[in-house]
Amino acid sequence: MVSRELICARLAKWDYDVIATQNGTEAIAALRKKDAPSLAILDWMMPEMDGIEICRRVREVNRSLYIILLTARGSKENVVQGLTAGADDYLVKPFDKNELHARIFVGLRMMALQAALSDRVGQLEEAAAEISDLRLQLMI
Repeated sequence: MVSRELICARLAKWDYDVIATQNGTEAIAALRKKDAPSLAILDWMMPEMDGIEICRRVREVNRSLYIILLTARGSKENVVQGLTAGADDYLVKPFDKNELHARIFVGLRMMALQAALSDRVGQLEEAAAEISDLRLQLMI
């Protein structure tokens, strides 16, 4: 709980909008909303539903979300388990605040690139549909 409050305070100091939840159930509900954030920082150990389960559930619906998993579990097996469950990044506590900030930058950059790619794909699909319509018109 203290860790969450410290992280939230640090994120607010860095001018990020923060949605803090009390447990895993609240976290998954916040991530399922239409206006959900594009980046989530999850703790492995949370009441009601842990960060690993949230990662799995988010990935089951193919939600576009960058997940940084925070944990005191630092073994290679834990890192593999976290990444396999769907986390995009893994940070072991205690962590350096500057490293967290850098990893957030990476996540936001990745999400911006993904959004740009998605927009471009949409434009290409529209162009392909127009070309198809033009071909049909010329055949008539």
